[in-house]
Amino acid sequence: MPTYVVGRERVWRKRTPRQTLLAYLGYLLGAIAVLVAARFISGQTLWFFVLDAPEQAADLVGRMFPPSWGYANRLWRPLWDTLNIATIGTLAALVVSVPVAFLAARNTTPHPLFRQLALVVIVTSRSVNALIWALLLVSIIGPGVLAGIIAVALRSIGFCAKLLSEAIEEIDFKPIEALDSTGASGSQVVAYGIVPQVAPAFAGISVYRWDINIRESTVVGLVGAGGIGLPLDASIASLQWSQATVIFVMILVLVVISEWVSAKVRGAIR
Repeated sequence: MPTYVVGRERVWRKRTPRQTLLAYLGYLLGAIAVLVAARFISGQTLWFFVLDAPEQAADLVGRMFPPSWGYANRLWRPLWDTLNIATIGTLAALVVSVPVAFLAARNTTPHPLFRQLALVVIVTSRSVNALIWALLLVSIIGPGVLAGIIAVALRSIGFCAKLLSEAIEEIDFKPIEALDSTGASGSQVVAYGIVPQVAPAFAGISVYRWDINIRESTVVGLVGAGGIGLPLDASIASLQWSQATVIFVMILVLVVISEWVSAKVRGAIR
């Protein structure tokens, strides 16, 4: 921290005059950027609709109540499909993400080229939203649960592989060196030296991603990829807002239950 002598006393300051000037210049540039962005957004906004939004929202809420609770009996199958999309999609992603993670980790990859290829897979998977994957897959293999499962899996591979590769890079090498000194093969080193150390992290990542995929699987149906999103899209398109309310409630209950299960499992792992 810089100091200055004023008279006979030494004064402490957080920044030098140059640093202070640069900080204020940064604040000024930030304020200008915000004003320019606000001006651009304002020019692209239809303020008539914004001012009318409270009235439209009140009208929409009025049409959503009372909910059509009898419609819930027709939602158990889509809700079950949603759960299957999340679960099977997560399992499929884990099967692929394990070898990708070992290739991406610096201490287990056989060659830097393999690591770069694995990183490309991770980045590609994480860069594309599950809804976009679902939209592409519906146009390729048609609408249905299968498109939703593959979309969720493709989205999850990068997430699981990235976290698992980081866990692999943080392992303790002493057990591995001990196994090497006994003449253990490569598969034995992995099975007895690496897997036991990353197993808790792998279990936590799996449950956490499954919890996220429950939410993802409720959305992919909006583009025809199965699950409870299909009846939600149909209810909104036909302006059946009382039915949409029931779907929202069931989605909320499903998400809360999955969050509770995920928290319990992760707590037991720790």
